[in-house]
Amino acid sequence: MSELLRVPTMAELMAEGRQPEILFWVGSAGSYDDRAKKITKAFVKILNKANVDFAVLGTEESNTGDIAKRAGNEFLFQMQAVMNIEVLNAYEIKRIVTCDPHSFNCIKNEYPSLGGNYDVIHHTQYIEELISAGRLNIEGNTFKGKRITFHDPCYLGRANSVYDSPRDVLKKTNANIIEMKRHKSTALCCGAGGAQMFKEPEKGDMDINVMRTKDALETNPNIIATGCPYCNTMMTDGIKAHEKENEVKVMDVAEIIANSEGL
Repeated sequence: MSELLRVPTMAELMAEGRQPEILFWVGSAGSYDDRAKKITKAFVKILNKANVDFAVLGTEESNTGDIAKRAGNEFLFQMQAVMNIEVLNAYEIKRIVTCDPHSFNCIKNEYPSLGGNYDVIHHTQYIEELISAGRLNIEGNTFKGKRITFHDPCYLGRANSVYDSPRDVLKKTNANIIEMKRHKSTALCCGAGGAQMFKEPEKGDMDINVMRTKDALETNPNIIATGCPYCNTMMTDGIKAHEKENEVKVMDVAEIIANSEGL
């Protein structure tokens, strides 16, 4: 993806008197983590290809406060949330799309009580919309015949019952979608939720990501597909623990679509 990607900011659009179709909420991982930045770029490539009129907040975007809330610091969460809500409301944002299920869940379900009411959707849902509307066409040869298993992010699946969109999008690639024994509502967490991403397992705890990766490897996949930057990190580490990094790839749904033939 060496081509130049168009990423306008809300400040730029406001100066032109324009309102975008969607605001792309990048999230902390997608902004700062080198691996997650690739997911961000893949999704922007898709938006550019579909000629979506979108914008980002850029330097005006702050952490949603999700991690603080999960760690028990409600005061810090509300400080961060209110600051974001003030910015979003000032721009009269109506619809938000994000690649991060933690941001998705937080803005969708926890911002309304603080005055932030928006139509919030996950990037896999939006990609599905673009395909259904005929704005995005995928030629299914790049991944045709590949075995792909999808890991359900907790904050997308069990917390918000979004199970079909990621799978329906992946099916457009003509890959073989293989389900793990524990999937959808019974899927095992990757181990990063509840702010656990930023701490090592406590003494006596098992490495949940290694266990979850084992679930995925039992399907004999070529690719483990994810829909969350934190899941991507945990599953990648799990692959390394199983010494399978040369055999199995971990890719976000957006990366799979962005690398499909025709895009």
